[in-house]
Amino acid sequence: MILGTPMPWIIASLLSAVFLGFYELGTKHAVNGNAVLPVLFIGNVLSAGLWLLLMAVQAAGPHLLPGIFTVAPIGLLQHAQIVLKSLIVGAAWTCTYFAVKHLPVSISSPIRATGPVGTLLGAVIFLGERPAELAMLGVVVTLASFIALSFAGRQEGVNFFRNPWIGWLVAGTAFNAASALYDKILFGRAGFQPATVQAWFSIYLAVLFLPLAIGWKLRWWPRQQFHWRWSIPFLSAALLVADFLYFGALRDPDALVSLVSGLRRGSTLVAFAGGIAFFGERSGAAKAMAVAGVLLGIVLTVTG
Repeated sequence: MILGTPMPWIIASLLSAVFLGFYELGTKHAVNGNAVLPVLFIGNVLSAGLWLLLMAVQAAGPHLLPGIFTVAPIGLLQHAQIVLKSLIVGAAWTCTYFAVKHLPVSISSPIRATGPVGTLLGAVIFLGERPAELAMLGVVVTLASFIALSFAGRQEGVNFFRNPWIGWLVAGTAFNAASALYDKILFGRAGFQPATVQAWFSIYLAVLFLPLAIGWKLRWWPRQQFHWRWSIPFLSAALLVADFLYFGALRDPDALVSLVSGLRRGSTLVAFAGGIAFFGERSGAAKAMAVAGVLLGIVLTVTG
């Protein structure tokens, strides 16, 4: 929804994909040669700070904000549900940020794009969704393209079966798939509003990352220096917009979580092109074929 006007869930998902691609590029710029934990903490503090400001405006005058930015009052059980989401997302981001730091974004983004495969399988097993045979073909095509991407990655010295950061990225992608399934439960069954979930999970994420940021500051472990970059607030803003559109799409009773997740992963087009154009990453032609296969798999999943 935009300023109270209903938006079809497909359009919302596609717009979310564009901003998610910007977020992935911003993440690569922010963590490239930089300390990861401060980037995670500061990015979430900025998001939480924005929502706290909106909540303060809401408290001062309930009619000062459009309805889509209204954070509804919730009970202890609802807070616990959002804390669980924050734990899942925190694990996903920790794995993903460290992996993105050490991998070309033109490789990391397509791998992250395979998340809908896990989401689809989880939706079939746990949510009772029944995709068509074409969608299952999309799963096979996506997995085959993942293997093709591994061969292209070797040209940049990235061995998918020996590089530990590939494992971190796969773990982060799995956590993201779990988060997508949980989102459908929160919005489709528990009846949460997008603003309520986004506000509180941003706040809880900042709290969860605080001990890690303190540990980094006090040098509890060997760590890299932190450098402030403009991409930190940029990635925070891009993700806020991407998630708000995504949560709005999931609120639509006609939306299937497997299809919303698939459309959203069109973000890999933005991230892949940006990795080649802005970060000078190599093997564009070889990786482009694998990326095209990933996107074909997503299209088959969606149309199926």
